[in-house]
Amino acid sequence: MRILITGGTGFIGRALVMRLLRRGDALTVLSRDPPKAAALLGDRVRIWESLGQWQADTAFDAVINLAGEPIIDKAWTPERKRLLLASRIGITGQLLDGIRHCQQKPAVLLSGSAIGIYGDTGTAICTESTPLADDFAATLCRQWERAAEPAEPLGVRTVFLRTGLVLHQDGGMLKKLLLPFKLGLGSRLGDGRQTMSWIHRHDYLNAVIFLLDNTECRGAFNLTAPHPVSNAGFTDALAVSLGRKALLVTPAFLLKPVLGERSILLFGGQKVVPEKLLRAGFAFRYPSLADALENGGVD
Repeated sequence: MRILITGGTGFIGRALVMRLLRRGDALTVLSRDPPKAAALLGDRVRIWESLGQWQADTAFDAVINLAGEPIIDKAWTPERKRLLLASRIGITGQLLDGIRHCQQKPAVLLSGSAIGIYGDTGTAICTESTPLADDFAATLCRQWERAAEPAEPLGVRTVFLRTGLVLHQDGGMLKKLLLPFKLGLGSRLGDGRQTMSWIHRHDYLNAVIFLLDNTECRGAFNLTAPHPVSNAGFTDALAVSLGRKALLVTPAFLLKPVLGERSILLFGGQKVVPEKLLRAGFAFRYPSLADALENGGVD
């Protein structure tokens, strides 16, 4: 399969590129830094610096859109919010322009999103039919999905990847937590009751490929494991997997003033289940958190 990928050099995208190469797909990856991308991904991947390189006679069977600036790393100033929006919606809009102008349309577009689209829902179960929220993180996801929606009327099957917390020791949240937990400094956040909807990177990659290949799948899909856990439960499970204890608590009143609006990402929660993915017949290798943490380095 000939596939165009944005966001192909990040924690998730790079692993997806390696998986797709192993199954024999021909990949083109968009990158602002082609030398770095080539060093990371190897000479079997074609690197584009700009979507302006997409000529009308260049055909792709699929487009996977994962590009986007990290959402939690920096304060949500007005300038940062504009960058977060532009890094998702701008690239998605450029992809849609490419799809409109190419002679042979791709069969499918998989476009990024996140479970933050549901907002802070407490312990209520969220499926793909749950109403969407209107805080900044949710609005960001809604606009990201909306930017990709015009692909469907063009005859391109469109799937929105509403992604939870992706776990793997190579990066993301888990990599940041390993050292403090190994040192016995792991702690729950606030009262620990907020729900964390997670997915092992192995299952995430399998789910993306499942959605890529399954022509009956379209619309929004929650990419989370079937068994979300509370923050306290996650903290205890990670500590146990490392043979440590986690007795500390990080009070919400200390972090919320520092994080501002971003605090919803740590102290809010969504109990998200992958209803459509399971109904479509997808099988998780790591449905439980304990198994996922024991295999944190497996792809």
